[in-house]
Amino acid sequence: MGFLTRSLLGLFLLAATLALLAVGGVTLRNAIEAANEGPDWSRDPSERIFSARVLRLEPARIAPVMIAYGEVRSRRELELRAAASGRIVGLADDFQDGAAVEAGQLLVKIDPADAQSALDLARNGMREAEAEEREAIRALSLARDDLAAAEDQAVLRDRALQRQRDIADRGLGTAADLETAELAMSNAVQGVLARRKALADAEARADRAVTALERQRLALAEAERGLTDTELRAGFSGVLSGVAAVAGGLVSTNEKLGELIDPDALEVSFRVSTTQYARLIDRDGRLNALPLVATLDVLGATLEAEGRLARVSAAVGEGTSGRLIFARLENAPGFRPGDFVTVRIAEPALDDVAVVPGRAIGSDGTVLVLDAEDRLETHPVDLLRRQGDDAIIRVGALAGREIVAERTTLLGAGILVRPLSDAGASEANDRSAENVPLVDLTPERRAALIAFVENASDMAEAAKARVLARLREDRVPAEIVARIEARMGG
Repeated sequence: MGFLTRSLLGLFLLAATLALLAVGGVTLRNAIEAANEGPDWSRDPSERIFSARVLRLEPARIAPVMIAYGEVRSRRELELRAAASGRIVGLADDFQDGAAVEAGQLLVKIDPADAQSALDLARNGMREAEAEEREAIRALSLARDDLAAAEDQAVLRDRALQRQRDIADRGLGTAADLETAELAMSNAVQGVLARRKALADAEARADRAVTALERQRLALAEAERGLTDTELRAGFSGVLSGVAAVAGGLVSTNEKLGELIDPDALEVSFRVSTTQYARLIDRDGRLNALPLVATLDVLGATLEAEGRLARVSAAVGEGTSGRLIFARLENAPGFRPGDFVTVRIAEPALDDVAVVPGRAIGSDGTVLVLDAEDRLETHPVDLLRRQGDDAIIRVGALAGREIVAERTTLLGAGILVRPLSDAGASEANDRSAENVPLVDLTPERRAALIAFVENASDMAEAAKARVLARLREDRVPAEIVARIEARMGG
């Protein structure tokens, strides 16, 4: 019985071996036949079609926007310096950083005792000079009258002398009478000369009095300025900055006590390249007064101010390039000198142009254009401007045609594509989002995932916030859950 069983088992194994050999032989023969026959060229393989987002080029009139970065500064700044030395005896309540003051407002007062004494002495000297001038004028008037009287007396003496000579010629007078008349005439002439000298002295005295009075007036004006210099007043309405004065402190002449800035007279200075500068000037080389907008980003809140180009620097600084341009801001609430702002300048408008994504233009300056069969072909374009991620190109012969908005390495000339407009791409994205598998989470599982993400130190805050927002939804994408649990080791 055992012999029969072993015989049957051997026959079974032999049959199975022969069957496997037969199957192997058939498989080998089929492979050899297929290799000898070669590929079946009679069958057309299906061509792969790529999806691509396209846009239609329509010529338009567009004003390019030049972007630059600059610093806000004030056109009116005044350094507050002490014009006199001494002790500070008074400070305005508003004399502090950031305080607004009015034109002519008293800010700092220095001890005026010495200046007041000098002014009083100058006033006394002025009164003395005026009195001396009046006395000199009276003396000059008397000297003139005295000279006139002496001249009249000389005339009378001359007549008496002529009369005595006439009498002597007729032989009636004596020699003694003639000599007496001549002596009197001589004395009269000497008297006239003495009076003329006295008049000259009086005139010189009057001149000296006038000069002394003018000198004293200058001294008085200087003393008044010295007293005025003990008070520091605001030259115009503005805001104080860099205040460095304290009550009771000693200051020296020309010591800086602060700055006064006009916050309403602001301008922005920014540097552009020489190529950009060439687009801002006219044919005569003068800077066009183009409009601009200065933007200041303050913790998410945006402040904007409009302005116009005003002037350009006279020379290029050492170690710099391009041009430094100044623009006047017309209305800039919230801006302060020293702010770093973004400047957007509206350039002269261009005709027959279009704005396309920067990725639509290849490194060789061409774009991919769709033909009638939705196949791609390359076409050179005239690139006029680049504005951030966009570019401005000349439309020309491409008017009304569709181009690929975002080129990839898979796209090239001759490729068949399935065009997607912006609306079609949005619908495709929505369908993709709808097809994402979602899972329901238990409270314990959700809490564990949230705790792991919150404690993950290697994740950026923005990415962490996005993931936490998805985890707090009712249904969570399964892919996110799988990635997190894989990192958790679950």
